[in-house]
Amino acid sequence: MVTIRPETRDDIDAVAALHVRAWQAGYAGMIPAEVLDALDPAQRAARRREWHDATEFQTLVATDGPTIIGFTTVGPYRHQQDRTALDPAVGEVLAIYLEPDRVGTGVGRALMAAALAELAARGFREVRLWVLEANHRSRRFYAKAGFAEDGERAEFTVTLPSSGDRVPLPELRYVRTIDG
Repeated sequence: MVTIRPETRDDIDAVAALHVRAWQAGYAGMIPAEVLDALDPAQRAARRREWHDATEFQTLVATDGPTIIGFTTVGPYRHQQDRTALDPAVGEVLAIYLEPDRVGTGVGRALMAAALAELAARGFREVRLWVLEANHRSRRFYAKAGFAEDGERAEFTVTLPSSGDRVPLPELRYVRTIDG
């Protein structure tokens, strides 16, 4: 049975490893393979530990028994995706990722419902998120969850480990309202 609960410090390593697996499976063909191959769960875990106690953001994990199978992170909207430039009037789904074999099983919908409920409980009525333009599967998921493109665009930049070259990837912003 799937349960959704707040992330604890004890979950950080498992969430970081899941995050890497989800990126490697979900972004194959969108993000250069050498970037995906170089992802390090230990580095992700270290970054998550730094952010874990930030009260403005909340990570919720989906578990099946003792196993973490997905997570979402929500909080105030980050202007230009900067964690230090927050909009207290608008919420954001910063991340939602699943174990690759759990995509399409309803876990993502349950995590999104929990994310929206958390944001509504914090008083947000508008929610935004960013998605890679090439990520058609996620774009369909967000549309089914009531989100729509609002015309804002940005670039998510990755760095090639072999050369240090930066590769810009187009992103689209999606928005929806939620009830209190």
